[in-house]
Amino acid sequence: MKIPIKWLKDYVKITLPVKKLADRLTLAGFEVSEIVSTGGNWENVVVGQITSINPHPNADKLRLATVNLGSREQTVVCGAPNLTIGDKIAFASAGAKLTDPHTGKAEVLKSAKIRGVESSGMICSEKELGISESHQGILVLNKESPVGTPLADLMGETVLTVDITANRPDGLSVIGIAREVAAICGEKINIPEPYYAEAGPPIEQQIEIKIEDSELCPRYCASLITNVKIKESPAWLQERLIACGQRPINNIVDITNYIMLEYGQPLHSFDHDRLKGKKIIVRRAIEGETFYTLDTEERKLTGDMLVIADAERTVAIGGVMGGLNSEVTESTTSILLEAASFKAASLHLTSRKLNLLSEASHRFERGISAGITIPALKHATQLMAELGEGKVAKGIIDVYPGRKVLQPISTTPARVKRLLGVEYSTGEIMDALTAFGIENQVTGNKVTALAPYWRSDIKIEEDIIEEVARYYGYDKIPATLFRDPIPQQDAVPAVVLRRKVKITLAGFGFQEIMSYTLVSAEMTRNVYSEPHDPLVLPPKVANPMTAEQEYLRWSLRPGLLTTLTANLRNDGGGLQFFEVGKVFLTRPNDLPDEQEVLCGVLSGHRYAPSWLGGESEYDYYDVKGAAEGLFEKLGVNATFEKSEDEGLHSARQAAVTVGTKGKKTAIGVIGEVHPKVAAVYGLTGTVCLFEIELAKLLPYITEKTYQPIPRFPSIIRDLALVVDASVLSQKILDVIKGFPLITEAKLFDVYTGNQIMSGKKSLAYTLTYQMADKTLTDETVNKVQEQVLKRLNAETGAVLRT
Repeated sequence: MKIPIKWLKDYVKITLPVKKLADRLTLAGFEVSEIVSTGGNWENVVVGQITSINPHPNADKLRLATVNLGSREQTVVCGAPNLTIGDKIAFASAGAKLTDPHTGKAEVLKSAKIRGVESSGMICSEKELGISESHQGILVLNKESPVGTPLADLMGETVLTVDITANRPDGLSVIGIAREVAAICGEKINIPEPYYAEAGPPIEQQIEIKIEDSELCPRYCASLITNVKIKESPAWLQERLIACGQRPINNIVDITNYIMLEYGQPLHSFDHDRLKGKKIIVRRAIEGETFYTLDTEERKLTGDMLVIADAERTVAIGGVMGGLNSEVTESTTSILLEAASFKAASLHLTSRKLNLLSEASHRFERGISAGITIPALKHATQLMAELGEGKVAKGIIDVYPGRKVLQPISTTPARVKRLLGVEYSTGEIMDALTAFGIENQVTGNKVTALAPYWRSDIKIEEDIIEEVARYYGYDKIPATLFRDPIPQQDAVPAVVLRRKVKITLAGFGFQEIMSYTLVSAEMTRNVYSEPHDPLVLPPKVANPMTAEQEYLRWSLRPGLLTTLTANLRNDGGGLQFFEVGKVFLTRPNDLPDEQEVLCGVLSGHRYAPSWLGGESEYDYYDVKGAAEGLFEKLGVNATFEKSEDEGLHSARQAAVTVGTKGKKTAIGVIGEVHPKVAAVYGLTGTVCLFEIELAKLLPYITEKTYQPIPRFPSIIRDLALVVDASVLSQKILDVIKGFPLITEAKLFDVYTGNQIMSGKKSLAYTLTYQMADKTLTDETVNKVQEQVLKRLNAETGAVLRT
């Protein structure tokens, strides 16, 4: 919100320097992010009036303009196309510091001969004065501007840019900030009471207003001004609008914008003569009805949108934008002026569905108070009577079905001290509340307050206490240690797991990334070897900012593969990335199912380039090793089984399972990314990936336990087996590890060749036998080894290789 200091001074006396005032506002919760001053460098620039224009003797496109400066006249050379006798302009004499329109740098104006004619001075454009980028013609001032007046006195201004938090819609107005300034500076607020003469029939005889949906429109007020003249706004009004970043249009539009900036209450003007049946009906839109808004766009409305209608048709979308069928034009003579209160959530939904974001909707969707409608309407009516020369009908229509009785809010010094850590007396609390315009009274040790009509954010006791803190200053609250020790927090298992996973993978050399939660439709399809839509469409965002952020992600793979592609362009070595984040799965007639997933990728060289060679690439066994290392750190006994993930290489992937035999749970997948998927992302070479669902993994995590080093020696035996080529090594290991005397089993050789029958393969294992309480004998080991062979033969068809 832009706040011009000159405008602010209309309501409150300002004695502080602007910088200090900005600091005080910031400490009170209204952060001043920028201070912009204009006119500070306008020395030797005054208001002049063009009295004559003559052709240049040596140039067709240049003219000689004589300017009355009050105390003298000056003739200068000018090439602007909009020179007009009688216009008031900004004239800079030699020595003035202006902006060079070509370089943008400040330059001192000097006398010069232009095509043989002496020119000492310049008629300025907006760009030369630093007001805007406009350099097509000279700046034409309002006709009321006094000749000879320094331009800094007429147009110089300091504007504060104040960042308003969403809970303080009253701050989106000059009066709202004036109230804050008055409170923190100990000054009185002065808001003139609007006054205007009324004439003619009462407004109730000329328009009927009915609210059919009081939930979406709790209050609707209107006044009627007839015999209005549409014309240019006076200079003071235009200047204030420009200072606030608004473009002046005509007196009627400018007045509604001015009041919105002054009070924070958006208004809308209807051409009263174009309203059918002289009725205003506030209702929900008819599902599917179409309506042309003021921007000439056809809008398709839905039944949850609020519209303003006359007896026959919709004439405006409530709180968002008016319609072409009732707009004010140059021929308009009667204005029905609307000031209403609308439900914030409804306005927010409507403006985003229609992609119609405006200053009005920005205020309404923050929940401006219904109490400011009448003060804002009365001042706007007064200005239309004065600046539009109109006649005001008797009375104001105020339909208020949503009126609520204000509930008193109480607090005590003890409660204030409990929340703020500072002790304030009842008198000090009352002083703070009174300064902010909050009515209050004290009963015993209790202060009871009523929220003022312009504040929609004061609802509970804590809001009252916050006002006390703002008044005396957050910076005045002393920093103290806790009186009591901080209670021990119970560790959240999911948080502990997430942290341990990140630390472990970082220790393995992985780098963590964070990708966007929102993805495009294309990204949802590009993780399959054969492009198609996912089996369950991911949740779609109702109002996406761009087409690239249209869906909630259902997988972390697109973000990781995109990041890998970008980094491989700049790094030819090996890269290892991982991400822990939420994915969103659609559930019918419900909110998406949010699941936390771990996903990682590896690609490139396994080792750094060296003259010794050995620059092999990551493959399936590297990603399997990373997963096994992670599970070992987490105390999880995971197994790897056959899988059919469409995004991975069909022969180089495995499903990750946990649990006991017969009750295994699939928690993820590992493998090499399918070449077709890699090609979509512009990746060459082998890309490996692992993906784990952390919620499914969590129940199987065990704490690491320690045991003494065995005192008794172990016996190591090798076991070479011949099995069908389709038998998985993991299945054999599961059988072997079922024998308690075998403490370790490792696969050390896989062979297929001439000495092995077709359709078979040889798997060789190293088995470690050991007991904790005695030394094993060869006889005992031989018996166990025979039992192992028998069970393997029965369950896998394995035979001893001879």
